[in-house]
Amino acid sequence: MKIEHIAIWVEDLEVMSQFYVKYFDVTCGDLYVNRKKNYTSCFFTLKDGGSRIELMRRPDIADNNAKRGLVKGYAHIAISVGSKEAVDALTECLRNDGHRIEGEPRTTGDGYYESVVLDPEGNYIEITE
Repeated sequence: MKIEHIAIWVEDLEVMSQFYVKYFDVTCGDLYVNRKKNYTSCFFTLKDGGSRIELMRRPDIADNNAKRGLVKGYAHIAISVGSKEAVDALTECLRNDGHRIEGEPRTTGDGYYESVVLDPEGNYIEITE
């Protein structure tokens, strides 16, 4: 078995799409539009793993005012970039571009080398080796 895709409700599909394409080297699929439900989505495929991220937008989805990642439900996604050096480099690139680094690169108690960044809408992403 494998995880085929994860889905994230977003406010701004364009900004979020640009973020994942720029920093995580994903391939963008076609935009899906369902005018009847006022719903749009797009799939992004991770090149090495084949897993996908689906970004979805529908204006009637309620905002969650709690700090994302610290409420019950999904807490984060983790994306492997292949090495400690790649974790460090991507973290610095994100920092230099003004994105919030929530956790500096480090080896965690469970043995992962990772950093934690927030995407433009505050979702937690672990960048792992």
